Amino acid sequence: MVSEERKSINNNVIQNLVLENREKLSVSGVLDVLSFDDQVVIIETELGLLTIKGEDLRINKLSIDTSEVVVEGDIFSMNYSEKEMEKKGGSILGKIFK
Repeated sequence: MVSEERKSINNNVIQNLVLENREKLSVSGVLDVLSFDDQVVIIETELGLLTIKGEDLRINKLSIDTSEVVVEGDIFSMNYSEKEMEKKGGSILGKIFK
């Protein structure tokens, strides 16, 4: 039942990720930037947590008013995870016994 509710909520959300030459990532639908350094940026989006990994990463633009973030640097990977899993710690045992 929860997954059906989540799907109906997410159907109204539009989020764009635009990656240019693996050097510039523009993200819309941003709620907050949870943490960042030169190798990892973690962004809370309307569709879950987005983890960006790379080298020499920097946040070039951050606008919570327009829900946009631009990350620049050498981008290696982008990965979504569910908000609930991150808040619970996301341990393997927690996932098995859920």
